[in-house]
Amino acid sequence: MSTPPGSTILDRNLGMELVRVTEAAAISAAPHMGRGDGKAGDRAAVEAMRAVLGTVRMQGRIVIGEGEKDEAPMLFNGEEVGSGDPPAMDLAVDPVEGTRLLALGLPNAIAVIAAAPAGSFWNPGASFYMDKIVAGAPAAEAIDIERSPAENLRRVAEALERPVERLTVFVLDKPRHLELVREIRRAGARVALHTDGDVMGALLAAYPGTGIDLLMGIGGTPEGVIAAAAVKALGGGMQGRRTPQSETERARLDESEGRGSWEGVVGISDLVRSEDAFFAATAITGSPFLQGVRYDRGLGVTTESLAIRAGSGSIRHIRGTHRLNAGHIFGRGGLDEVVGAIAD
Repeated sequence: MSTPPGSTILDRNLGMELVRVTEAAAISAAPHMGRGDGKAGDRAAVEAMRAVLGTVRMQGRIVIGEGEKDEAPMLFNGEEVGSGDPPAMDLAVDPVEGTRLLALGLPNAIAVIAAAPAGSFWNPGASFYMDKIVAGAPAAEAIDIERSPAENLRRVAEALERPVERLTVFVLDKPRHLELVREIRRAGARVALHTDGDVMGALLAAYPGTGIDLLMGIGGTPEGVIAAAAVKALGGGMQGRRTPQSETERARLDESEGRGSWEGVVGISDLVRSEDAFFAATAITGSPFLQGVRYDRGLGVTTESLAIRAGSGSIRHIRGTHRLNAGHIFGRGGLDEVVGAIAD
């Protein structure tokens, strides 16, 4: 059967190629784990991610990246990546989601990338912060960000056929969430406080068997777009609304989009319009369902990754063993060796 002109139908699982990208970023960031310098780990991951993206067959464009070109020399918003061959894809990337977690050697630091046909991702504009709620597939239709935390907990508990007291909510441990935490506890649910990592929080809420039933609270807007690709692929529910945390951010939104016009709720289909989105993540430090980068004598470097495709509903756990010289990775010249091994 011929493919119609301009079709975005993909003839392969691009997610498997994107896993190589997150593997390279995770391996390059891992030597910086626990050393107190998250920025150094982020730089290493950015360089590796960009290098391996150049080997992927696509016309890629970064739409959610490390920032504007003048502030982020690599993986900036608008940068073109990939081989230049079809299909045309938009990319949302976070080479180290949880930079502070990496610096302190704490769990849940991951390298992540999401991809969808060009024009599929919601544009957050001048927004840095978004209020979010995420639930797994069984409770996808139960959540409503415009309702109170207590009402959402009641509705999710009903959908999951369990009491509210057996629900656990992922919340970022930030001063802005003091009242949210109180409301959740008053309703009877449990709170899992995490210092960073709301992409991982969304994953934990959407992925079955993690012990997390919901994500609630304000996190990064760009991270919300990345997380939406995973949540959609997992069949979960997600809603968000831009929530400026400063007068400067609010003024920029008013100026760019019109006063008050940016205040509406966006759902999962607004955040990711295509039904064929991809999400890939590789653990840098350990998480409830992915082990972090490990250096094994006689084997080299071992990674664990997750690849999800919304169009087919496929979920793949990938354990990669890379015959890399750990001494080279920790020293100079490590990037060339990592890219060479991952790109094969």
